[in-house]
Amino acid sequence: MDWDKLRIFHAVADAGSLTHAGDVLHLSQSAVSRQIRALEESLNTTLFHRHARGLILTEQGELLFDATQSMYKRVEAATARIRDSEEEVFGKLRVTTTHGFGALWLAPRLAKLYETYPDLNIELMLEERVLDLPMREADVAIRMKEPSQADLVRKRLMSIRMRLYASPDYLAQHGEPKTMADMSHHRLICQNPSSAQVSAGMQLVQELLTNDIEQTLTVNNYFGVLQAVISNLGIGVLPDYIIEDFPSVVRVLPDVESGEVPVFLAYPEELRQSKRVAAFRDFVQEEIMAHRRSRRAMGAD
Repeated sequence: MDWDKLRIFHAVADAGSLTHAGDVLHLSQSAVSRQIRALEESLNTTLFHRHARGLILTEQGELLFDATQSMYKRVEAATARIRDSEEEVFGKLRVTTTHGFGALWLAPRLAKLYETYPDLNIELMLEERVLDLPMREADVAIRMKEPSQADLVRKRLMSIRMRLYASPDYLAQHGEPKTMADMSHHRLICQNPSSAQVSAGMQLVQELLTNDIEQTLTVNNYFGVLQAVISNLGIGVLPDYIIEDFPSVVRVLPDVESGEVPVFLAYPEELRQSKRVAAFRDFVQEEIMAHRRSRRAMGAD
């Protein structure tokens, strides 16, 4: 099969338009159209449904697009490995983690990484969904449980717990609970039960709700929970790693916390020698160590 025609097909399928694909490929629309017709003729099938608003893949087109996507991911992986054979750390690194950890802990620290490696381009993908690292949906993952996918390099970074926090202004106005039963007099701020979250956090919320709590505010991520807590709306269930960067919030009911939640960093075996991955891994580990020292100094553990 003609690789050049596959390259053009992939661009058209990705753009959904002959014109847009031509712009990407620096080819005229007519040249792109000829290549697509030639490919369809060689396969004896129709790859696109054509209509006024653009192009839609046929069932056969979707099968071919799946194949070309896989090819492009493998080419990207090979290109990255070739580039990483050089001494310099540069290029794109796709990092996936949860909304809470990515927004509240990782993103505020990335300036230090860019200071050391200004030619490194991080694509931060905040998702509760676990992306497929072996299929190169991302290069590196930081997850709140050990990854189960095969062919991954895994490293446990730290453990976190979900605890209760409030703002000083809220506690001054509403009082501080002394027992779990006292939570019935407060608004509980937590992740929506239907949201993807670590089971330890969900179990803590369920335990709290057995105390006849009538007022609640649910949000679908911890960033929203934190903002509500800072805005004096109630007592929030939040991961303990927020304390270092948000010292204004106060822990309440210090004997109440979730079970331990392990945090893992993982990346595909094929990127074991990647200098980009190594630079990011070492940076995160150094920040974790600094985070631990800070927590010990604050007496937060």
